[in-house]
Amino acid sequence: MDKKIYDIAVIGGGPAGLTAALYSSRAGMKTVLLEKAQPGGQLWWSEKIENYPGFPEGVASGELASRMREQAEKFGAEVLTAELLEIGDAEEGVFTLRVSGSGGEILSRCVIAACGAKMKQIGVPGEKKLSGKGVSYCAVCDGPLFKGKKVAVIGGGTAACEEAVFLSRFASEVYLVHRRPRLRAVGRAVDRVNETDNIKLMLDKRLVRINGGETVESLEFEDGSLLETDGVFIFAGLDPSTGALEKTVDTREGFILTDESLRSSRSGIYVAGDCRYGALRQVVSACGEGAAAAEQARAYVEKLKGEAYDW
Repeated sequence: MDKKIYDIAVIGGGPAGLTAALYSSRAGMKTVLLEKAQPGGQLWWSEKIENYPGFPEGVASGELASRMREQAEKFGAEVLTAELLEIGDAEEGVFTLRVSGSGGEILSRCVIAACGAKMKQIGVPGEKKLSGKGVSYCAVCDGPLFKGKKVAVIGGGTAACEEAVFLSRFASEVYLVHRRPRLRAVGRAVDRVNETDNIKLMLDKRLVRINGGETVESLEFEDGSLLETDGVFIFAGLDPSTGALEKTVDTREGFILTDESLRSSRSGIYVAGDCRYGALRQVVSACGEGAAAAEQARAYVEKLKGEAYDW
């Protein structure tokens, strides 16, 4: 019996991947989505999403992830629990994907890489326990939840400075905490921090513990001092989950490079979401890129199969 050949294989089950699977399967493409963990991606890092259109009161992150998966499967997308290990050369227009577990090898005419990126954790006690309960990795996502409250930002780079300034619009006080005597960021990012009245610098302070019961209550530092706070935003950088693709497509700092049509350097491989260099890294933009990548992939597959229409 000939092995099954999918039209489109989606790598990653976050918002970008689930949307890509929805759009491609609804367009009649035989679609498989590979996700090594639970579909939803970084949605599971927060309890509630307040800036996704259509939910004025916000929506529970887990509920949104589950609905996205259910909608993709409704139109025929197959969701497999497996991790991509390697993409082989495309022979006769078909890629061979080597995956973990019982999947072995999967054949697909086209690939959408939506493998995401992971926020770097700093690994202090309390961080994991209170993630989504005052510990956040996204100021744009969670900043409005801390209106009138006191928050801390951990980090000394440009991103940490920019996020501290963003949070200053909502929080009554923002403490920018860095373990070194001076910030790593330079130029305008530092100037804006210094110009913002409700941002206070805490330099040469090493965080060793995040305290709290149901929510964040205080931060504990190596010198024994405490900072009472309602929330802590950690900006230690991002790790793109692109290891299995780095030998296949062009990357920069681990993120996959694309053109304006979300095409990678490899014909037949499209990219969407946080693993893409230059991505906005918001749920709504990830969904938009997933839809756009699916449409590009559909057109590619139809042309490959000789089914494209010349209107």
